[in-house]
Amino acid sequence: METIDAVHRNHFGEIISFVTSEGRIISYRKALREVENGLIHGVLTTPDTDGKMALIPAADQSFDHFPNLF
Repeated sequence: METIDAVHRNHFGEIISFVTSEGRIISYRKALREVENGLIHGVLTTPDTDGKMALIPAADQSFDHFPNLF
């Protein structure tokens, strides 16, 4: 089962891509689709304050403890 191992943030601190346990670097949107389709585990989808779907780790409230890709 593929999981998220690291994140890449832009200069505003927003997550823009992820590194998976398979070594793939995928965009936030692609990760969102793959989590919704059950391809990536350990991450949940939830509506954000604007009503858009967002990702959160299943075992934590944020990705702050994940290593940064760059």
